[in-house]
Amino acid sequence: MNAQLQTAATITPDLSSVLKRLREAQRRQVPDYAQRMDDLARLRSAFKARLEEFATAMSADFGQRSRHESLLSDGMTVLNEISHLRSHLRGWMRPKRAMADMNFWPATTEIRYQPLGVVGIISPWNYPVNLALMPLAAAIAAGNHVMLKPSEHTPRTAELLQVLLSEVFPADRVATILGGADVAADFSALPLDHLFFTGSTQVGRMVMAAAAPNLTPITLELGGKSPAIIAPDYPVKTAVERIASGKFLNAGQTCIAPDYVLLSRAMIPDFVEAMRVTIAARYPDLGTSPDYTSIVNDRQYQRLVGYLDEARAAGADVIQFGTGDAARRILPPTLVLNAGENLKLMHDELFGPILPLIATDSVDAAVDYINDRPRPLALYHFDHDKQRTESVLNRTVAGGVAVNDTVFQIAQSKLPFGGVGPSGMGHYHGRDSFLTFSKQKPVLYQARFSTLSLLRPPYAKAADFLLKLLIR
Repeated sequence: MNAQLQTAATITPDLSSVLKRLREAQRRQVPDYAQRMDDLARLRSAFKARLEEFATAMSADFGQRSRHESLLSDGMTVLNEISHLRSHLRGWMRPKRAMADMNFWPATTEIRYQPLGVVGIISPWNYPVNLALMPLAAAIAAGNHVMLKPSEHTPRTAELLQVLLSEVFPADRVATILGGADVAADFSALPLDHLFFTGSTQVGRMVMAAAAPNLTPITLELGGKSPAIIAPDYPVKTAVERIASGKFLNAGQTCIAPDYVLLSRAMIPDFVEAMRVTIAARYPDLGTSPDYTSIVNDRQYQRLVGYLDEARAAGADVIQFGTGDAARRILPPTLVLNAGENLKLMHDELFGPILPLIATDSVDAAVDYINDRPRPLALYHFDHDKQRTESVLNRTVAGGVAVNDTVFQIAQSKLPFGGVGPSGMGHYHGRDSFLTFSKQKPVLYQARFSTLSLLRPPYAKAADFLLKLLIR
């Protein structure tokens, strides 16, 4: 495989030439239903055959990454999404017919779903396969050709993606572009028919600015600080077990991981103890556990350590469970108590295994706290009181919500996934992916005779009579 990867890691081609080649090919032969189904079937089969290779590549890129988590988050999710696309594609592609508005009878209308052309995808490092192949599969399902720019921070995975996609697709249907931030900047400035970016809010702003001169339609899947609320009478042990699952998956390097927890002050000691028991059971020895993931690189590791150093210096209580390993970038699961609002960890998206606990007087106070901050990508509410839960859902705006659990909302093919405001714009997954990468073209079919022909100059009494009927 190493020889294949070395061959794949070629010098970045001229991006404009690549775009021109893909666009001409897509216009020359717009992919029909049969081609799209075949493309998706071959992609699924080839990817499934390389699952273990991808898990190995991701682990090498991170330093250590849980094989089970890789197979679940970057394997199962992609395979399930491709299966969902293939199961529903015929129905999604079918034009939707309808009668025109009554005033325009007997005309008829329909909506056609037309490919946009060439879709550009910039994928991140934290789930480097999932967040590359899921939008790519959807763009293919919608009949587009694709340019993919994987993250340079997971180079082995990026190179393996290039090998996989070159085996499945001809060069004028899918192109994988390798390179660093300079290549990503040039990529963002291309006159693509749609640009799909997943990454930080800060970089999302730059991508949007680069795309603006071409008025390139854009989907931004960003992040932010996703809160978890625990109602005063909710079982603490259950909440901790479910929050820990979402928080420490991929060592917290997840855009929808709980970023902080809002709970009553009286619950905090029980939360800390329950977390201690949970971590001890799941990761008995962080130094040897294959189930706990490293921080992806030194820059990210030092950023997280810096948050904790600042918190300790400011008098916050930093509670770590287990012994880390700086050489392997293993950062233990960490709770932060009594953190001042001026600390960076209270403002920046953490993207690591650090979880501040914030004491609030009530669920209403927790909602007020959330609403005073940028709208999050995810919100988690733990509560058995349906009326109170309904109030939280009605009073908050977030990209997505899970009630009494974390992160699983992203794995639902029938639910749209996307942020709002600083946490993103646009949606994908399932039918929403198909719509994102399609132009919904409205068509009106006029009948042989139309009463609207009476509304043409020179206007006569018939026009006056018809206007009285129309303007009511």
